[in-house]
Amino acid sequence: MDLVIKNCRLVDRKGEYNIKIEDGKITDISKNPLKGDEIIDIDHNYIMPGFIDPHIHFRDPGLTQKEDFKTGSLAAANGGFTTVIDMPNTLPKTNTYKALEEKIKIADEKSAVNYELQAGHNTLEEMEKMISLNPISFKVFMDLESDESLEEIFENLGKLKQTTDYNGLVCVHCEKKSIVESETEKLKQKEENKPIDYTYARPARSEDESVKQAIELAGKNNLRLHICHLSSSKSLALAKEASKTQPVSWEFTPHHLLLDNSAYNIYGTFVKTNPPLREMKDSVRITDLDETSIIGTDHAPHTLEDKTKGVWMSSPGIPNLETVVPLILTEVNKGNIDLEIIPKIFSENASKVYGLENKGEIAIGKDADFTVIDLKREGKFNIDEFKTKAEYSPFDGWNYIGMPVMTIVNGKVVMNKI
Repeated sequence: MDLVIKNCRLVDRKGEYNIKIEDGKITDISKNPLKGDEIIDIDHNYIMPGFIDPHIHFRDPGLTQKEDFKTGSLAAANGGFTTVIDMPNTLPKTNTYKALEEKIKIADEKSAVNYELQAGHNTLEEMEKMISLNPISFKVFMDLESDESLEEIFENLGKLKQTTDYNGLVCVHCEKKSIVESETEKLKQKEENKPIDYTYARPARSEDESVKQAIELAGKNNLRLHICHLSSSKSLALAKEASKTQPVSWEFTPHHLLLDNSAYNIYGTFVKTNPPLREMKDSVRITDLDETSIIGTDHAPHTLEDKTKGVWMSSPGIPNLETVVPLILTEVNKGNIDLEIIPKIFSENASKVYGLENKGEIAIGKDADFTVIDLKREGKFNIDEFKTKAEYSPFDGWNYIGMPVMTIVNGKVVMNKI
């Protein structure tokens, strides 16, 4: 069967369009009526290339009490995402051929949306085996590695690029282990710790020094660098400067853009995350978003028990898949962001960095992945209505204006709120 989506508004074109889909691909885009076996009227709403979240933690396998690929992917579809990229810190870690093969089977069976997988680093021999399974990139948690170890990891990735089909993309969590350890130890000496102390246990300078190190190591080994959840304004300046001479990209999370560390005094350990919420003077802001930006949610759900074990023992992570698009659209409605950058920051830019050539654009021949936006839909977040297993969010109860109302994956509707 072929499908026609009618009464579509596009952010970069005047008027309204009809889009035809056959076999999961876009085959026609026209202002004239189109015929199809099935017709969906999206009621003059904006249609955008399917949103891509380059940074999610679906906890599958091994930690499925927090989330699994079924609930996580349903949350993604509910939030307007058609493609997600999962991280390797599951149980076991996705850093062997066997573990990567097993996660592919799990995702194939459970996922309601398109997915890609990042692999964890390992020995050169093991990474060579994993390349045959096409991981979209390798992830390095720099906060868990010594300087000597990082030198070896990046060197091995450089060798891997020379000897295999590896695309040379390395994604990094940038916090310097030595600084985090020393500052945490100092703070633990206090008579009493409060949630806000977590900001100072992992200070902005630990991110800044780690970003600088990652840029140097990636350049030295001829790798493409993507900086995950960039949260420090100084780190942003470092990344922008480096991108003038080498391939460097970065992503922002909604919590780093919209919250600062004063949120610890309101939400306690529910907003504990790595890197932590920054002091206002150090933080990135919503005004840092431009047409080159990428949004990555770092959707990292935990159980309520995991999140309420005190400053040091509570698990770091915030679920974001079902709140981020309305939050950013609300900023559009406030006049803080231009609507025209929304397809870029949620789809086009990530598709370019990750080499998803058939995604990120509404054009003939591209995959029929779409996110339909009602820019005027108003409401209030209610965590009880979400698809994720997580039962907490700092954004629960926040008002929004603008909502994804339909998610179409490979020509099939997987979420409809029109």
